[in-house]
Amino acid sequence: MRQLRPALRLTSLAAASGLLFASAAAQAQAAAPAPGAAASAPQTLETVVVTGIRQSLESSVNLKRHASGLVDGIVAEDIGKFPDTNLAEAMSRISGVSIDRANGEGTKVTVRGMGPDYNLVLLNGRQMPGSNIDGSAPSSRSFDFSNLASEGVSALEVYKTSRASSPTGGMGATINIRTPRPFDRKDTVASFGVKMVKDESAQRLPEPEKGKNATPEVSGIYSTQFADGKFGIALIGSYQERDSGYNSAAANNGWKSFAGIKDNNWSGSNAVYGGLPATSTEITNRPSVNSIYSVPQSFAYSFTGIHRERTNGQLVLQARPTQDTVATLDYTMSEQKFRQTRNDISAWFGFGNQFGSYETGAIASPIVYGEHMSGSDVAMGTSRVKTKNQNKSLGFNLQWKPTNALTFELDGHHSSATSGADDPLGTSVTIGTASMNRGDTSVDFSQKFPVLSIKGTQLDPSLMELQGSAFSNSYQRDQIDQWQGKGHWKIDDDSGLDFGLSLTKVNNRSAYTVVQRNVWGGGSSGGPAAMPDSIWHADTISRYFSRIPGSGNPALFNKFFYFNFDDVRNAAIKTLGSSLPYLASFDFDNSQGYGAKLAADPNNITSSVQDFRTTEKSQALYLQYNRGWEMGGIPFDAAVGGRYERTNVDSPSRETPPTSVVWNGGNEFGLVYSPNSTSADAKGKYAYFLPSIDLSADVTTNTKLRISYGSTIGRPGWASIQGGRTTDLVGRVDGDTGSMGNPGLKPLKSNNFDFSAEHYYAKGSYIAASFFHKSITNYISSTVVNASPYDVHTPAMGALFNEAVSTGGCGVSDLTCISQYIFTKHPTAAGVSVTGTDPSGKPIGTITGQPSDPTLVFKMTTPSNSSDKKSLNGIELNFQHTFSNGFGGSINFTRVRSGLTYKNGTLGDQTGTALVGLGDSGNVVAFYEDSTYSARVAYNWRGKYLSGNYGGAEGAQPLYTEPYGQVDVALGYAYNNHLSFQLEAINLTDQYTRTQMRDALQIGSVTQLGRRVMIGARYKF
Repeated sequence: MRQLRPALRLTSLAAASGLLFASAAAQAQAAAPAPGAAASAPQTLETVVVTGIRQSLESSVNLKRHASGLVDGIVAEDIGKFPDTNLAEAMSRISGVSIDRANGEGTKVTVRGMGPDYNLVLLNGRQMPGSNIDGSAPSSRSFDFSNLASEGVSALEVYKTSRASSPTGGMGATINIRTPRPFDRKDTVASFGVKMVKDESAQRLPEPEKGKNATPEVSGIYSTQFADGKFGIALIGSYQERDSGYNSAAANNGWKSFAGIKDNNWSGSNAVYGGLPATSTEITNRPSVNSIYSVPQSFAYSFTGIHRERTNGQLVLQARPTQDTVATLDYTMSEQKFRQTRNDISAWFGFGNQFGSYETGAIASPIVYGEHMSGSDVAMGTSRVKTKNQNKSLGFNLQWKPTNALTFELDGHHSSATSGADDPLGTSVTIGTASMNRGDTSVDFSQKFPVLSIKGTQLDPSLMELQGSAFSNSYQRDQIDQWQGKGHWKIDDDSGLDFGLSLTKVNNRSAYTVVQRNVWGGGSSGGPAAMPDSIWHADTISRYFSRIPGSGNPALFNKFFYFNFDDVRNAAIKTLGSSLPYLASFDFDNSQGYGAKLAADPNNITSSVQDFRTTEKSQALYLQYNRGWEMGGIPFDAAVGGRYERTNVDSPSRETPPTSVVWNGGNEFGLVYSPNSTSADAKGKYAYFLPSIDLSADVTTNTKLRISYGSTIGRPGWASIQGGRTTDLVGRVDGDTGSMGNPGLKPLKSNNFDFSAEHYYAKGSYIAASFFHKSITNYISSTVVNASPYDVHTPAMGALFNEAVSTGGCGVSDLTCISQYIFTKHPTAAGVSVTGTDPSGKPIGTITGQPSDPTLVFKMTTPSNSSDKKSLNGIELNFQHTFSNGFGGSINFTRVRSGLTYKNGTLGDQTGTALVGLGDSGNVVAFYEDSTYSARVAYNWRGKYLSGNYGGAEGAQPLYTEPYGQVDVALGYAYNNHLSFQLEAINLTDQYTRTQMRDALQIGSVTQLGRRVMIGARYKF
């Protein structure tokens, strides 16, 4: 009978991951075959010490060559030495894998066009929770790789085809992060490393945001066995500080898009809020009636500084009470403290008195967009985000081999990710200020850098005054309790059976509260005299965008004031006292404690509290039959299996409903919320059988062909299945927006077909090509409906509003004129409150909606499953070669195509028909290594891809990230066998990033980052 090669396969996997060496533990694990392989007679593993670039590449090749199905990976060059300092950036070197970057650092991954939500991340085979370090709502299930230091990772394994034994959720890939174990090798391992990091972006900032010139990193690992190999302990730790930042020019509140026939003449049949004038000599190339045109809501320049402190630790205890039993207890923790400070200058558009020029074509975007205005606000704000993110995982694993034919494994863990405020004021706090003297305002979008121009306006500290504020607090917790039981039965030398079950419970909680003061206008917060002139510091805009073409345009309004958040807040409290909200609090630990602390002046303050909790319980069974045989002298391996998965979803929620609408005289209609919350409960369930088939043939000694088929599911994001409703705190004249989850959503399902041809022509060298096809059903789309779920009334289009339009000579979009008319003609009417006058003597105040006014209409977005079937196709090309003289390199390219693309020429929300992350990617890597020196140069490129969808009516927009490539360099010098030095440079050519909407003129943002340089030393004892 033909002897199967699963043990050899395991040998390669062990060597590749650097986790198993020539130890009794490795021999015990050799009896448990790799997923998809049958067992053969126990045999001693070949001793392979993973060191250096070459050995890392060779081990990765072994992982790919001998695995069941399509698997790629990256292996540590040595214990505590991963090829890249960031795990996501390391994975971007793998074909088919591309990354999302935040603040210039990789955070999340897209695999084969499937975005971060649809890639499952495991830590040592266990499903991991996720939370967002910046305090935003954790709608995504994707794991943030910035939580883990690379020094504590032995290997990254990317499984691109499904396996019956894997937890479900990886439609693009299942990614396993493997960490060292003391039984990996017999000898004692001890090393210590230090680094200094210089991030140029931290210095390219105004003074309040500027970081340190260099920040430290330290890491260490200790691993040993004792008592004749019966016990082992491993301790891994690291600490990192990093200062960074970015400067961004952005249409930060998106764009509105309309059919070309729409205009802002509200007396006409084609009226729409935000549209261009029906006729105007000041609009050049006005879009045709057959086009889609867009207008920006606002524009801003922002300057953001970031400080991060990350602590990682792992303790692993192993015991071998008998030769056939290995027990492992491990604890992993990570903590990130995140602080972000920001200054910005912005201009809002009111969609009146418009001028500018447009490009021609079906997608008509403004080359220049402007509005005539006088006495509006030149807004400048300061904000701070301070959060603390903690990840903890306690795990237990027991491997037992009762007979030569049977192997069992029991694995359980309790893991959590928690994120909340690291500031007594809340997770995110913002204060707005302004100079109320803005003249005609326009933005030129014709170059990479959009140029804001403001006519006849001078910034003067004596004119600066306090405006609105928003203090928010959030709490997020994702907890996973999981037990997995696995077994293998060796039927004979040619076949085996893998079987197992798992029980998984996930608890997700997202709670949020905000206290927002919606007051804008001259003198409304005490006027310019309320704030001391000394807190404003003049600076120029262009010097922070020197790398971006167009930033030197002389038409730029090239001045702003930067200021410190605490200076503004303290001055506001001293002058205004309790009329300034200063705290957003929430009793996150008490299920009955719902409420926000409010300051005085409730007519000008909006507060809201949401608390969403979702419990997801899954049970799974799997079975897989593995067989090897020969036919015509060609060895074949097959693995045929299936996984049955059943899931129940329970999502209770609490919300605070709005009770009234308060118009502050500008373009904001703020909602006032009830102090009492309401509760609701919603449930869902689903079950799937997921088959998987892997077939491989060694057509020659060095050439392998593979065919795989399997079904996978991708669970909806947490925000999509949370019960309850969320409404925006501030509406506009045409209504408000909101969203509502759907716990009854089904997961996406994908039927996958893969074909691969691989030729391994030399050690560490190969060429490969693969084709993949995914047929996707249950895609989640969003439906926007006009609804009035609350009995609240808006003064917009009410009796007083309409009177101002019909008899007061105000245009329907001239909200300042309308509010002035009401304050002047009806100062004592019900709901009207005149609180004073601005510096020019005009009345200011608020107008509250009355029962006789129209009911506020919400554009509510709700997710649902689509009945359409979508497909995705792609190819991956890989080439890697290592020369005998120490040189080597690799090239890979991935091309992905799908009908799941955003149709730029179609209006309306397309969340359900456009796949986030879809795009091409590639890498070119060259290296040299000898016993003393090492060098690596890597170029990583990602093509244009859809990075997000803006939902809601005419505000629905795609957000694309434009093509981006960066060069990274790593140099190493081994002084001796113990001491080595490293120098790394990330983004060596200092590239900037840019996003856009429907076309290049519709900017999302353009961001200037900087190089990151690291110099370090590592000592092995």
